[in-house]
Amino acid sequence: MNRWLTLAVLCVPLLIVSLDNTVLNVALPTLVRDLHASDSELQWIVDAYVLVFGGLMLVSGSIADRVGRKRTFLVGLALFATCSTWAALSNSAAMLITARASMGLGATLIMPATLAIITNTFTDRGERQRALGIWAGTTGAGVALGPIVGGLLLAHFAWGSVFLINVPIALLGLVAGIPFVPNSRNEHAQRLDLVGSLLSILGLGLVLWSVIEAPAHGWASAEVLGTGAGGLLTLAGFVGWESRTSHPMLKLRFFRQAGFSGAIASTATMSFALMGMLFVLTQFLQFQLGYSALQAGIRMLPAAGAIAVVAPLSAIVVRRLGTKLTVALGLALVAAGLWQISGATVTTTYSGVVAGAIMIGVGAGLVMPASTGSLMGTLPLEHTGIGSATNGTFLNIGGALGVAILGSIMATRYQHNLTAGAAVHTLPAAAQQTALGSLGAALEVATHVGGLLGIGLATAARAAFMSGMHVALEIAAGVVLGGVLLALVVLPSRPSEPAPQAASFTAHAPPG
Repeated sequence: MNRWLTLAVLCVPLLIVSLDNTVLNVALPTLVRDLHASDSELQWIVDAYVLVFGGLMLVSGSIADRVGRKRTFLVGLALFATCSTWAALSNSAAMLITARASMGLGATLIMPATLAIITNTFTDRGERQRALGIWAGTTGAGVALGPIVGGLLLAHFAWGSVFLINVPIALLGLVAGIPFVPNSRNEHAQRLDLVGSLLSILGLGLVLWSVIEAPAHGWASAEVLGTGAGGLLTLAGFVGWESRTSHPMLKLRFFRQAGFSGAIASTATMSFALMGMLFVLTQFLQFQLGYSALQAGIRMLPAAGAIAVVAPLSAIVVRRLGTKLTVALGLALVAAGLWQISGATVTTTYSGVVAGAIMIGVGAGLVMPASTGSLMGTLPLEHTGIGSATNGTFLNIGGALGVAILGSIMATRYQHNLTAGAAVHTLPAAAQQTALGSLGAALEVATHVGGLLGIGLATAARAAFMSGMHVALEIAAGVVLGGVLLALVVLPSRPSEPAPQAASFTAHAPPG
């Protein structure tokens, strides 16, 4: 079987799974208008998918190792297509959040299986690094192309089209996967860790709720502090359980290897910055600069193109600089891009932020393949399902936290600055509450009010939004700089070869 054909079949569905992380970003203003979604609901619509996607990926990795990576991949495609149809037909924010979470369940069966199959199919280190570069480029390009695809669809169809587009692609992957994707599994894989799965997703859900809802309830409120503390305690319980159980889904011993733990931290940091930036920047392009969904999506093309071009070429950089310096360079570029965009003001045009977006794209294109190669190179072949799931888990958790934390920081600053001004206090109580919900809502209220009062509200809301964007992206840049230092200290200079496969590992070629 042609392994490069297998790679192509795996990458097509992977593109839509990754794309769905960000395809809704350009549709956020539409959801504000059509579903009357608030800032927190917008964050949940984005993060519900990512939370389930990342939170259950360790379990799906175990399932892939146990029942077969190909079977898991095909079931995930069928589920993803079904739930995408449900999302397209949603008529409320709550229904869409639920459907998005269900889509995450399908996606979490697809992604770790693809990486495990690739790692087992490409045994030569050079070929494997190139294949991982293509895999990472597909993942990153999907994330960055989401706003473009969403913009194109919204220019001609209703917002549900951003989900319906998944259905034919998923079905194509299903049909092509049967003959062209080999199956593999670990014959002696341990039983599923259902307790660990429950603890992990409950803990992550509670932490995300506390961060996302903090602007509405107050960062020091009993609900936020109590829920956040409960989430952290639950995650601590998860770590304790994983260290004691005989069948952990998160194998903590892997983290003792610098190539594994350093790669996980680098991947999560990069995803935190990339997803948070896309969530913030697409709103800036539409609400602040007034671009349509399509125009905003097109203006994200430089970032998407940078990831798509750089990721497959990153193997050359790794050969010359090594893993440590490649990842550190990539994260430094991401931090520089965030810092550049954070300097935007109410008078900044698109030309004032495009350089930062390109730097973030180039940095992400360097980090993902290099860190993934480091991580997968530390694992024995029979554990590649678990390893790839761990990589995907932290990739998605980092992205979910980026949207939640940066979105909440921006919303808090926006509400504080808008409340401190005079414009919002002249409105009726209901209109005040609506205006404080998001910049998009404030602009709608301003249009409805009209006159000098409407102009004053729109001006104040835009200034408050830009202040929030500035603070959020500055903080993100600081976090990524910390990731640069960690990469330099922890990561090995060169990727490792995978450990020899155990006798219990079997690979099954498809019939015919």
